[in-house]
Amino acid sequence: MIIFVEERPLVVDGYKNRFAQAGEAVLRVDSEEFEDWADVANQEELVSVEAFILGECANPEAQIKRARRLCDAPVIVMIDARNLEQIVRFFNSGADDVVAKPVHFQELILRIAAIKQRMMRAESETAQRSLTVYFDGRDPEVDGEPLVLPRRERRILEYLATTRGRRATKSQIFNAVYGVFDEHVDECVVESHISKLRKKLKKRLGYDPVDSKRFLGYRLVLRQEGAAEKVLLPEKDSLAA
Repeated sequence: MIIFVEERPLVVDGYKNRFAQAGEAVLRVDSEEFEDWADVANQEELVSVEAFILGECANPEAQIKRARRLCDAPVIVMIDARNLEQIVRFFNSGADDVVAKPVHFQELILRIAAIKQRMMRAESETAQRSLTVYFDGRDPEVDGEPLVLPRRERRILEYLATTRGRRATKSQIFNAVYGVFDEHVDECVVESHISKLRKKLKKRLGYDPVDSKRFLGYRLVLRQEGAAEKVLLPEKDSLAA
């Protein structure tokens, strides 16, 4: 789930459907709502946050610091026009990236993925790699060959990869994939998605990489039989496309 802090609903509406098509749930809040939510957000909601995108909002420096205190999700500030003074100020406040509009939603996805890549680099660099997980909308690969997955299954795999071996509950996975406030889908659908995902991964990897414990949740275990996790991004040139 991407938290979009923006006072102007139309700005977010322009991105929301495109993000949804890519399997990313978006929640727009204004400055006051973000402050209120930050005060009451529980751990299940926080671990479901893929990134914070801050647009026009009251006291953006304070909002950046608030987002940074909540969790380690990437924080990207989107400004209306390039302004060096603003850019320096926002980076000094703790932003991971600052982009100027117009910016394509795919570029935002790539930038979020790039930040996650840096966060996970130390843990993902190993001598032998079997499974490659991307965060930019591409299907994962097993030994270099694409593993075509439906959008929801791909998003679940990406989310489990970002938990770095920690367990995620069914509710946490649902919130990450569908959004905290989606009341139109029952979270039990997660079990069906994971069941199908496990079968496909097991068929290609030769073992089941999703470890599940009743009441505790799911985690990705990719260090068996010489297999290891790998998280990659497109070439840098594609960020400018």
